[in-house]
Amino acid sequence: MAKSKTDLRIVRTRKNIMDSFIELSSKKEFKDITVKDITEAAMINRATFYYHFQDIYDLREKVLSEVLLINLDRHLYEGSELSGETITNIFIAITKFQDSLSNRCHRGYEDTIARITREQLEIIFYNLLKKQYPDEAEEELKTTAVFLSWGLYGVSSEWRRNPKQASPEEYIQGAIPYILNGVQK
Repeated sequence: MAKSKTDLRIVRTRKNIMDSFIELSSKKEFKDITVKDITEAAMINRATFYYHFQDIYDLREKVLSEVLLINLDRHLYEGSELSGETITNIFIAITKFQDSLSNRCHRGYEDTIARITREQLEIIFYNLLKKQYPDEAEEELKTTAVFLSWGLYGVSSEWRRNPKQASPEEYIQGAIPYILNGVQK
């Protein structure tokens, strides 16, 4: 049986809706954006919007997830091990993601961005840990992945709050030995 192809019109319409939402987000607060605003900007009807998304919250979730996945590109880490270089690359990707959103979106997305970022990081870290430590208990690896995802997201948020006197790479380098070797010397 042949693989079914995705209709390019559906892909283009979905992208058009998402792009319209991103454009509106640069001009308005999320709470002020309506489905009507999006449908007018995308030049579609309401039924088309609801064919692609459950509601405006679903749209926001999908847009943020897609933008993060483009920045993070999980596939780059599939062949990697948990190393200083991997952590640095992930950190740089997260800070680029946060910067790109701060330039395009008004406030009001922070909680959603934080949750989506931590969820994606948790998947990446769990897969890296599972590959590196295949015989370890799953729950311990999951707990470690959660710890790393929340920690790295927290550090990226702290980097954004401070005057950016150091690049993301320079900023995270001092912590890498402690992340990889623990805090005891």
